[in-house]
Amino acid sequence: MIELIGHFHPLLVHLPLGILMVALLLQWLAGKEKYASVKEAVPVVLLWGSITALLSCITGYFLSISDDYDKSLVNWHMWMAIAVVLTSAILYAKEKNPAFEVPKRLLSLGLLGLLLVTGHLGGSLTHGSDYLTKPFLRILGDDTTANTAIKPLPNVQEALAYNDVVKPILQTKCYSCHNSNKQKGRLRMDDIKLLMKGGKNGKIIDLNNADSSEMIKRMLLPVDDEHHMPPKEKPQPTENQVALLHWWISNQADFTKKVKELNQTVKIKPILLALESPVIIKKESTDIPVAAVEKADNKVIEQLTQKGFLVLPVTQNSNYLMASFEEDTVVSKEDMQLLQKLKKQLIWLKINTTIQKEALLQLPQLTNIIKLNLSKTNITDKEAAALQSLDSLHYLNMVGTKVTAEGIMPLKKLKSLHSLFLYETNISRDDFKKLKLSFVKTQIDSGNYFVPTLVTDTTIVKEKKK
Repeated sequence: MIELIGHFHPLLVHLPLGILMVALLLQWLAGKEKYASVKEAVPVVLLWGSITALLSCITGYFLSISDDYDKSLVNWHMWMAIAVVLTSAILYAKEKNPAFEVPKRLLSLGLLGLLLVTGHLGGSLTHGSDYLTKPFLRILGDDTTANTAIKPLPNVQEALAYNDVVKPILQTKCYSCHNSNKQKGRLRMDDIKLLMKGGKNGKIIDLNNADSSEMIKRMLLPVDDEHHMPPKEKPQPTENQVALLHWWISNQADFTKKVKELNQTVKIKPILLALESPVIIKKESTDIPVAAVEKADNKVIEQLTQKGFLVLPVTQNSNYLMASFEEDTVVSKEDMQLLQKLKKQLIWLKINTTIQKEALLQLPQLTNIIKLNLSKTNITDKEAAALQSLDSLHYLNMVGTKVTAEGIMPLKKLKSLHSLFLYETNISRDDFKKLKLSFVKTQIDSGNYFVPTLVTDTTIVKEKKK
């Protein structure tokens, strides 16, 4: 029951933030003669803001009992939230009784500050301490989590098996969800003792059998499986990286020995040797034209921003742009016409909501698009086939749409298309085979992953002797 109540926190937590921000806005407007009539609404809005803030505190407390988060950060978030409840309640009392001797303006400014701090701490708890700074660091090309590359080893046999081989894999694939600030499933992996201790479901490393280790089993599950780790939206480990983790666990998950001191099978030797060579990592920044382009019209960018689009440079000191729209509203023909005014600079576009038919038909006019993400949209075969005119297209994502092979087949003429994501569509298994034969140079992700059956997956049940 406690866990159930706690899970209502994400549903309720945004209500007081919005309601109390509206209350502060109405309070400010009420001070102007033109909007004096809104003054009567301020106490009502403050009251509901206080009530929802109190409910958020209660559900948040029950959620914190799960112990999945950093205690210090949880405590700060909790006390800031309690301060929001008290401040909003006092402000409500002041609005109802002007004779109540408290500094109204100071309370209002204090409530605004508390809302911002509490919201930031909440974001840090659920998304990591770098949640606020991460987008800026990505733009500046300094996002260490996103751009962490596993450096080549000068001599792999002299390298430490854990520090130089295993730890970099865990850093890039696991630490974002299992660190000092955030421990999904009560599992922390950036600390050796806590890694071996495991999470709420027990140990994730079985020293007696690497195949039965939960860490390996989770990585081998289909990407769409809810128990697969890392989550499908996170960077995935390669087959070689999973093999290295399996090899390390098979050697008793040793944290001190060098590679040369551990047993090496014929299969693992070339994988270890490959660590001495630089790994070429595909980055989004490589999908940027070499040719220079003039700066985009700031007025158009401002108009798009007001409509809910996020428009940013693809990298530092570049006039090329990326645009993203994930609001729960419809992208209109007018929105697309605004995007067309940036078609020289716009090379990455992500829309994950409903798009008007007239707007969908205008997509081919964005001639410089290199990366196009239309997952979860209402695109059909007709609009999908029209994308064949986008000669610069490298990446296309239509996951969760109703497209069929008929709409995708015309895209085979796109010579630059190297990544095509089509799982959760209306394309049959047989049609996927035909598409893969037609798209020779394109990697098609159908989501139909195959996981081999291991010997350890079989349980032999014997009759108990009387």
